[in-house]
Amino acid sequence: MSDDRRQQVVDGRTTLGIELGSTRIKACLVDEDLVTIAAGSHEWENEFVEGRWTYSLDAVETGLRAAYAALVADVEARYGVTPTSYRAAGVSAMMHGYLAFDADGELLVPFRTWRNTSTGPAAARLSETLGFNIPLRWSIAHLYQAVLDDEPHVARTAGITTLAGYVHRRLTGRDVLGVGDASGVFPIDSSPVDSGPGDPGSRDWDGEKLDRAQALLGGAVPDLRALLPEVLVAGDDAGALTDEGAAWLDPTGSLRPGVPLCPPEGDAGTGMVATNAVAPRTGNVSVGTSIFAMVVLEQPLGTAHEELDVVTTPSGDAVAMVHCNNGASEIASWARVFGRFAEASAARTGTAVIGIDDVYATLLAEAVADGTDADAGGLLSFNYLAGEPVTHVEDGRPLLLRTPDARFTLGNLVRSEVHGAFATLAIGMDVLHGEQVRVDRMTAHGGLFRTPGAPQQLLAAALRVPVALEETAGEGGAWGIALLAAYLEHTDQHLADFLADTVFGGDSVQVAEPEPLDVAGFQTYLDRYRAALPVQAVAAATTGPDRAPSGAAGAEQTDSAAGTDPAEHIDADPAEHTDADPATHPAEQTDGAAPRLQTEEVTR
Repeated sequence: MSDDRRQQVVDGRTTLGIELGSTRIKACLVDEDLVTIAAGSHEWENEFVEGRWTYSLDAVETGLRAAYAALVADVEARYGVTPTSYRAAGVSAMMHGYLAFDADGELLVPFRTWRNTSTGPAAARLSETLGFNIPLRWSIAHLYQAVLDDEPHVARTAGITTLAGYVHRRLTGRDVLGVGDASGVFPIDSSPVDSGPGDPGSRDWDGEKLDRAQALLGGAVPDLRALLPEVLVAGDDAGALTDEGAAWLDPTGSLRPGVPLCPPEGDAGTGMVATNAVAPRTGNVSVGTSIFAMVVLEQPLGTAHEELDVVTTPSGDAVAMVHCNNGASEIASWARVFGRFAEASAARTGTAVIGIDDVYATLLAEAVADGTDADAGGLLSFNYLAGEPVTHVEDGRPLLLRTPDARFTLGNLVRSEVHGAFATLAIGMDVLHGEQVRVDRMTAHGGLFRTPGAPQQLLAAALRVPVALEETAGEGGAWGIALLAAYLEHTDQHLADFLADTVFGGDSVQVAEPEPLDVAGFQTYLDRYRAALPVQAVAAATTGPDRAPSGAAGAEQTDSAAGTDPAEHIDADPAEHTDADPATHPAEQTDGAAPRLQTEEVTR
């Protein structure tokens, strides 16, 4: 098999996927069977500059090159050859945000990421005018807020795009977006399209909503459509790697131009692809620094809801998205505490150190152990390291609350933290239940689900739907965009059929059904959670004005006693946990020193 894969690399018959997550840039290489055979990554952190979360374009360039170089080094180590070309390639990145460029392609203001929530007035007016929910993080909200704030750069803006769109343009010279990523910039026309088998038809910006938005923007933005990239669907020709693009990604000169690229997509779209959740009545839940659920709709929603984004699959089918800023980072913080305890205990007693996977396995098993209460015994946990639009919390605080008579046990503590990670998502999903949206099952992915059992069982209870784990669900977004790149040669099929038949046909699936006792316990917990939400405002108001975050929602915090953040377990790069890399989470024992935990990083 290795010799065959080596020849595939030599012949340029492998496919490259790159994804820019919130704390890690990941690259993966897949063979002709669409199995990951090599990977590379680069850690990076956003910066808090002048009140906004951002990444510099220098950091984008440096990080991409480093991740690609790490991939190349992995290929060389495994197969003894240097890749020079690929069958196809694709780029994905965290969705939403705002990148504004002038006519010369110069960035006008620092990149405003999806974390920024300063667009409230703009989002509210756009939502009312368009009759369509425009979330705070959408690109159009950022643009209109800049207009409302009389920012001088608006007059010089010649184009806006997303992070994936920017990288794709640097690689190909094409100013395009995949429809899924585009649907977080401005609403997409979801009218039925006349298409045949394997042909999803074309999608574009919603013309009627463009006209309404244009009236709001007025003369400040004379032609909104002219600022927006071209919209493409999965399988469309999105250009090829240019000489300049090859040199930008690989300064060594080994990479040759001419590689075809698929449309650039957002991480939500690649998550749907990586979990085989692009057909109607399917959905997925991604748990990382943030947490979001995607449900592919059979028909449009009856009305707009502020808890729901309406985006699309990479093929352009409408998707209801519940996006919560705060995910499993607080669980990771508790894992850090207990991991450090285990570390210190091992050093003191001379016993064997346990790895971070064992820390998670031990803690999460307690959440469903005998004696643990279904409602967490009266404990209540808020995972709000940042504001949370779904629950109207502007400035979040992580909190653990309990009454004097609560049953404060390890199992209840961990169960409360898991319930707290899923609570805001459940509030948003309740809106879908009210719309009578049918979901056959949700597929979960993210590093939290590398620990089998409790997370899947408790998520099924929280959402009141079966939750599946695909055998390959841990592969992640870099693999998802590699699959979309591979789909360029399979457009005789619809994307859903390509995934079901070609990619996932032989995979095993584990499904957890909602258990009535767990469902009832979570609903009791959620009632307490809703009632206690006003505590968030009090906590924020009484903890002082000097509260600028030191990391993105706390996710990139490190701990001097435990190396890098064990939150990395939460959304660990799946491409690094395939059979191509069997040595995951080794316990790192050093001579003459206290044993230390081997940890990973949290990505969005």
